[in-house]
Amino acid sequence: MRSLKAIAGAACALLATSSLASALVRIDVDLASQTMHVATGDGEQFTWPISSGRAGHLTPHGRFRSVRLYPIVYSAKYYNAPMPHSIFFYGQYAIHGTGAVGSLGRPASHGCIRLAPANAATLYAKVRSEGAAISIRGEAPAGAVVRLPRRAPALAYAPVRRVRPLKDWMLDPLGER
Repeated sequence: MRSLKAIAGAACALLATSSLASALVRIDVDLASQTMHVATGDGEQFTWPISSGRAGHLTPHGRFRSVRLYPIVYSAKYYNAPMPHSIFFYGQYAIHGTGAVGSLGRPASHGCIRLAPANAATLYAKVRSEGAAISIRGEAPAGAVVRLPRRAPALAYAPVRRVRPLKDWMLDPLGER
């Protein structure tokens, strides 16, 4: 009898973990409308304005998975610009927060997908716990489509050692205190 209960308990645990493993955050980016629709495994849904790549720095189309997540990254390529709550999905391309919220709703980035800081934090937390399936579609700015190479380009952004602890940064991201 005891072994039957153990087998039943193991089967229930296996079913519970398999359903959690398959729960992915679905991120659908529409470049034409400059919006992102997010559907989480627990039924939450969000629609947020974004900024994608401007002409000459286009955002790639396709289906991707989240590859790397960093709470804060500084761009080694673009003047050490902060990229909070970064979700890298293809080489140097990421979804991340921005301080330039006035640009949301129109192409303005160097290829990344930018979100308002609070939205980026929410998305980062969801993707960190559930993983993500990312779909990017729509007419790219200036009518061009980025052709992806067979291999992803090298990472142009890299996390750096924090000068101050993350806890301090979360309380005061701009360092104004």
